[in-house]
Amino acid sequence: VVLSAAVLGAAIGCGGSEPATGGPESRELEGTILADGSSTVAPITQAVAEEFQAQTRGVRVAVGISGSGGGFQKFCRGETDISDASRPIKPSEIEICAQNGVEFIELPVAFDGLAVVTNPQNSFVGCLTVSELRSIWRPEAEETVTSWSQVRDSFPDRPLVLYGPGADSGTYDYFTEAIVGESGASRGDFTPSEDDNVIVQGVAGDVDAIGFFGLAYFEANRDKLKLIGVDDGDGCVKPDAATVEDGTYKPLSRPLLMYINRDAADSRAEIDEFVGFYLASVGELARSVGYVPLGEDIYASAMARYQDRVVGTMFENAALVGVSLGELLASR
Repeated sequence: VVLSAAVLGAAIGCGGSEPATGGPESRELEGTILADGSSTVAPITQAVAEEFQAQTRGVRVAVGISGSGGGFQKFCRGETDISDASRPIKPSEIEICAQNGVEFIELPVAFDGLAVVTNPQNSFVGCLTVSELRSIWRPEAEETVTSWSQVRDSFPDRPLVLYGPGADSGTYDYFTEAIVGESGASRGDFTPSEDDNVIVQGVAGDVDAIGFFGLAYFEANRDKLKLIGVDDGDGCVKPDAATVEDGTYKPLSRPLLMYINRDAADSRAEIDEFVGFYLASVGELARSVGYVPLGEDIYASAMARYQDRVVGTMFENAALVGVSLGELLASR
């Protein structure tokens, strides 16, 4: 997934914002940057980190995958410099950050669609309605909806085997809000994991399984999985770069975010350079690892937000599902 430095340099030169302090080669840098959080955002941050480290030999960027919730726990305790997140920070997490004196800068980095997947040998499911997904995942379905035939009369009487992100995952929060109607509300009798590769292996190994995660993990494993379309009332749509970008894949398209410790950005040149490099190059690199870049105007607004050191969340009074990043950035 790593692009050559020459190609990346040309891409950045033709469009996008300049790094915050002139690019990683503008001075000698050294140190370790600690990033953790969402397993969905991790491939993007890792791709950017590899490019940055190739040009900045003295800096190491460590990228962990504790899930959005686990990442915020570390970040708000001051243990990490950057927190990757597939959902906005929660009020309870903001309170912990404030208690520990951690101010944060919130930046959008890409769009993603949540992929609903089954085993490729499943021959009867091609599309599920939002209502059917709700019937599978709502809390009341626990130990009650246990067969495919209970989801749709025409489906066979085969066991329903569920895999999904764990409760610390922003993907779990977003999926439950978009499908069930309440963040964090779902049945508990499924196999959870903060590592999306575990979900891939589970669904790929069981003909009766269904699961969900970020679209990039399907793209990386499309030979092992079957992608299911989602019908929100306007017809069945499968997620891909086009349907996520134009908003027709509803309601499972969402923005991906990163959170920067403001004090770290102000006091450590390697972090300031990395964030600037990230915003300047993420459009190209997000696409290379299966995600959908934001518009140039969104990246320009995000760069201005970072350079102005605007702290706090844009999502305090905003709906999570169907959010407009352009409107949020313009209003703050």
